[in-house]
Amino acid sequence: MNHSGAMIGFVVGGAAGFLLTETVGAFFTFVLDRALDVDGTPVLLAAFILVPVLSALVGAAAGSRFRAGR
Repeated sequence: MNHSGAMIGFVVGGAAGFLLTETVGAFFTFVLDRALDVDGTPVLLAAFILVPVLSALVGAAAGSRFRAGR
């Protein structure tokens, strides 16, 4: 396992997951004119927490395997 590749993948995956959740929030706010209430919806709050975390883990796994082949 390549630790540097896993760390780069973790950071890039986490950033991509955060960007994805922020894009969804901006879409709902500006296009659909409906603000997402994460305080009133536990499922939505969980999704906004889990998407960046899972994306970071997938990025770490992919980065580790991608960098190991080089």
